[in-house]
Amino acid sequence: MRSILGFCIIATAALFPQIIRAADNLPPLRTVPKVELERYMGKWYEIASFPQWFQKGCTASTATYSLRNDGKVNVLNECRDKTLDGKMRQAKGKAWVVDKQTNSKLKVSFFWPFSGDYWIIDLAPGYEYAVIGHPKRTYLWILSRKPHMDTGTYEAILQRLKAQNYDLGPLKKTLQPPE
Repeated sequence: MRSILGFCIIATAALFPQIIRAADNLPPLRTVPKVELERYMGKWYEIASFPQWFQKGCTASTATYSLRNDGKVNVLNECRDKTLDGKMRQAKGKAWVVDKQTNSKLKVSFFWPFSGDYWIIDLAPGYEYAVIGHPKRTYLWILSRKPHMDTGTYEAILQRLKAQNYDLGPLKKTLQPPE
C-alpha cells in the first residue's frame, strides 16, 4: 500500500507543473456572485464529477453540509463502495468561507493541515443544483438536491462549464439509486 501511495505522490508531483501551466493560460475561474450559506446547507447528490483518487469505487455519492456555531461548515461525504448496496463509506471534514463578500469561495479540509479550494461556480436560483470547481480546473462536481437531474438542466450546466474553459473529457456521471 505504501508503494502505491508513494507512486501516486510522485506521479502527481511530476504532473503538477504541467497542470498549473495549462491552467495559468486560462482566464480566472468565475464564481457565483452570492451564496446564502443557510440555503446551501443540507444534502446534495453527486450527479457527475472528475474522478478523484479519494472517491475511487464510490457510487451513490452525497455531501451533507451543516453550519457550525463557530461559522464554519461541517462536511459529511458519503458513498457506497462499488455498488448501490455496497458498504457505506464516510469522510468527515470542515469548510470555511474564504471570500466573505460572496460566500462562493471556501476551503475544505478532511485531514489537517491540508485543505483544498471549493469554489461554487454555478448555482440554481432555488438552490436545486450547484457546481463546484477549483481555480486550476482540476476538480469538478455537479451536485443536485435530488439523486437525478433532468437532461436539459445537465446539458445547460455543461455548456456553462465549457464557457468557463473546463475540459469536460474527464467528467463521469455518478450512479445514484432510483428515486
